[in-house]
Amino acid sequence: MDAEMTGLFESALITAILASTIRGTTPILLAALGEAYAERSGLLNLGIEGMMVAGAFSSFAVALKLDSLLSGFGFAAVVGLTLALVFGILTIILGVNQIVVGLALTIFTHSMCNFLHRVIFGNQFPILFGAGETTEIPLLSQVPIFGQAFFNQHWLVYLTFLMVPIMYILMYKSRFGLRVRAVGEAPRAADACGVNVYRTRFYAILLGGLLASLGGAFLALGDLAFFVPDMIMGRGYIAIVVVMLGKWNPVKVCFGGLLFGFALALTSALQVARINISPDFILMTPYLVVILTLLLFARSTNLPAALCVPYQREMG
Repeated sequence: MDAEMTGLFESALITAILASTIRGTTPILLAALGEAYAERSGLLNLGIEGMMVAGAFSSFAVALKLDSLLSGFGFAAVVGLTLALVFGILTIILGVNQIVVGLALTIFTHSMCNFLHRVIFGNQFPILFGAGETTEIPLLSQVPIFGQAFFNQHWLVYLTFLMVPIMYILMYKSRFGLRVRAVGEAPRAADACGVNVYRTRFYAILLGGLLASLGGAFLALGDLAFFVPDMIMGRGYIAIVVVMLGKWNPVKVCFGGLLFGFALALTSALQVARINISPDFILMTPYLVVILTLLLFARSTNLPAALCVPYQREMG
């Protein structure tokens, strides 16, 4: 009986870790998929962290006010597109330094969301009941160990992982993907061939802002069911690391996201297991994984030639 109970416990633990890995990967992967297109077009969006914070807060506040999760996700999408539009106008049209704009956007949105949270909720942190509900896929969810982990998840989890092959095909098998890659490597040559560099970069950054904001919304509405100002905890910057390590390939980016999702899940598992390790060290584990991964693989990463380089069309 003890052996049977131990086996059931181990199976349940593996299922919980796998499910937590998938949930932890989802916001990072969403942000990373959009960032892959932005960077491939020549735009480094360090405002991705702020876009995730804005998506998390706006989705939660609207969903709580209207009692509609779908409205929350929709409003987060609008916020993400708006912030991306601001980023695009400043960097693509006006040629302002991308790093400065991205950091300023992150600082502004984080501070604004913190301020609005205090104005609307004061010192309270309400919980949105009904958020985080999962959609179970019949038959597949009954597979031992893996079924509940992979096929009893939030609808946005399924959509996110379904997007991976779609984004890959769009990047490498479509005319749009070819244009994105062209303006990120040789914008003048692309312009000479009739590609609108400004429009292509705007499309890419709008996609990045949309997915980053939805990643933040997933944390608030699909996973935690509440909002606190520091809930993103650097996931936007991790997404940038994942993109570079995955070399802007959506499939490789997905595997990188799973690595950091597993690190986050392991953090939770170690806390639950009450292992005799400092809690601060346990919480630091995912970020140690980021640093070690950068040390091991950063040298083999070749950045797009026009990344962070403003493009100005020559007149005459």
